[in-house]
Amino acid sequence: MSTTPLSVADAYQQMATIRRFEEQILDLGREGLIAGSIHLCLGQEAIPVGALAALEDRDRVLSTYRGHGWALACGTDPEALMAEIAQRADGVNGGRAGSPLLSDPDRGFLGENSIVGAGVPIAAGVALASQYQDTDRVVVTSIGDGAMNQGATTEGMIFAAARKLPVIFICENNGWAEMTPTSRTTRGENLIERGIGLGIESHIVDGNDPLAVQQAVAAAAAVCRRGEGPVLLECKTFRLSGHYNKDVEHYRPKEDAEAARAGDPLARLIRTALADGAISEDEVDDIDERVYTLIDEIARRVRTMPEPSPVDVHHHVVAPAGHNDNPAATTPDPVKDLTYLRAINVALKTELDTRPEVAIWGEDVGFAGGIFGVTRGLHKEYGDRRVFDTPIAEAAILGGAVGAAMEGMRPVVEIMWADFLFVALDQIINQAANVRYINRSRLTAPVVIRMQQGVTPGSCAQHSQSIEAILAHIPGIKVGLPATAQDAYSMTRAAIGDQDPTVLIEHRSLYQESGAVVTGGEVEIAGGARTHRDGRDLAIITWGSMLHQALAAADELASAGINATVLDLRWLRPLDDAAIAEVVKSTGGRVIVVHEANLTGGFGAEIAAHISERHFDVLRGPVQRLGLKDLRMPSAPALQAAVLPAVADIVDSGRKLMALPAPR
Repeated sequence: MSTTPLSVADAYQQMATIRRFEEQILDLGREGLIAGSIHLCLGQEAIPVGALAALEDRDRVLSTYRGHGWALACGTDPEALMAEIAQRADGVNGGRAGSPLLSDPDRGFLGENSIVGAGVPIAAGVALASQYQDTDRVVVTSIGDGAMNQGATTEGMIFAAARKLPVIFICENNGWAEMTPTSRTTRGENLIERGIGLGIESHIVDGNDPLAVQQAVAAAAAVCRRGEGPVLLECKTFRLSGHYNKDVEHYRPKEDAEAARAGDPLARLIRTALADGAISEDEVDDIDERVYTLIDEIARRVRTMPEPSPVDVHHHVVAPAGHNDNPAATTPDPVKDLTYLRAINVALKTELDTRPEVAIWGEDVGFAGGIFGVTRGLHKEYGDRRVFDTPIAEAAILGGAVGAAMEGMRPVVEIMWADFLFVALDQIINQAANVRYINRSRLTAPVVIRMQQGVTPGSCAQHSQSIEAILAHIPGIKVGLPATAQDAYSMTRAAIGDQDPTVLIEHRSLYQESGAVVTGGEVEIAGGARTHRDGRDLAIITWGSMLHQALAAADELASAGINATVLDLRWLRPLDDAAIAEVVKSTGGRVIVVHEANLTGGFGAEIAAHISERHFDVLRGPVQRLGLKDLRMPSAPALQAAVLPAVADIVDSGRKLMALPAPR
């Protein structure tokens, strides 16, 4: 990357390299050497070439899934890039990304995104890290015109505008949103009106002229480096091929395809340059010969490359067990009586004091201290730079955290209610969970996502769901549910010290519950169950709010001469296999699993299957599951009490288990 003005020869060579590269990719696809769809940037080469000519080595780039040209412009080795697209072992991502998700963080290319519009909030987060770290770094993210209709795009732009982030949004408007003309789905001729409406400086650029793109991006970068970002550039361009490699474009009018060919940016550049005397035909021929020789030779080598070995296919999902970045242990403080809520607050304050890379953001978490008061006082003590309020935009909150974490920050973000996570679940499942794996641990996203869930009196069906099973299903993230004040403190600190995306699910009914808490000491790892009571007759396995019902039920069973072990799993990812094995065997194979979530698809089913597969020989009978029947949660407290698992239900299940005959 360089800020040196592009010469015609340089611009043409780079654009011709991208063009020939894409043509060879098409050939490899036809030969059956590439599995899956390929999205080419044929006709749009001027945009990445011009943009990167205006940027500096320290800057960052994220692109649309039509991003091969962006990777090449960033300096990615074309052989490693072609090998990745062909899913070969020597690919830049080792065959883990393929065409639509490739990345090269060593070259400042933080990757393509195959989810339309999803890269915009992440780019805002990368820009937030630049602002926070005072690096004077600018971030560029490219999207297609169709992505301008995505909520995540708008949320990311709103977030960037609110924080004046140094990010340049480049909309590559080729007139087609996949297979539908943009004119059919969008009112108005120019998409920059969206940016103007959000208070963002916005400009239309000739996206088929690399020099015009360079000039526009250079001006936008200057705006961003002055602290006046973001900027939106709508680059008008053409798409010379279909939406993907096997698209026969039956939907495309002949005149539209002809107009695109007539506006081919390579032909236009040379035609103008030859007329102006800026380049000679011999120079053009020399460039073409060098480019064709280079790319054709790369393709020849890629054809003979081995496929990736499955030996390490399970590696890099999360960091190695126990790997974290925790400070040295301190002398534990005297025991304090703290509420669950206050214990989280103390943990957050400790991490803010200990780690300068920690910042906290979310809806109302700053000045107001959070809707439940968990972050109260932190904004006053640490200021708006480290604890701040965001727009009501969950995709931007989460995507911003992913991007900032990729750049070395430790964001702790709050989603006010777990139910609200569904409007932005993409940023956890398709984004955060993939960062380490795709990049083979060269890049990670250690973000902490706090939220509260569950039933409280008067809560409705949109504010009462238990969603831990959905999150625990996703490899690449960790999921914990603190059930005591001590764990609220300890698990919060463990999550912030972890190297991977971590979700902490608090329960609102526990916020005012008090308990003995030891602060300081050694920071735990993110993992490990906890036994709260020992008994030899049966095991009650639970997590979250149901721990307290399980303990009360164990007391009642004890009065009847039945001694139960109560195991709080605490972390559903990673799962403490050893602790489960121990309680199953030590209690003679009588097991009850209790959770607040719906039974069907609940995590209790996973625990029951886990036990049945591993410990069938010691089971006295089927693992008993208690949870919410398959219904939506009513608001009336009387109705809630009628459907939630209660102490009496656990006691009844325990008595029935004890009545089962011993195995023969």
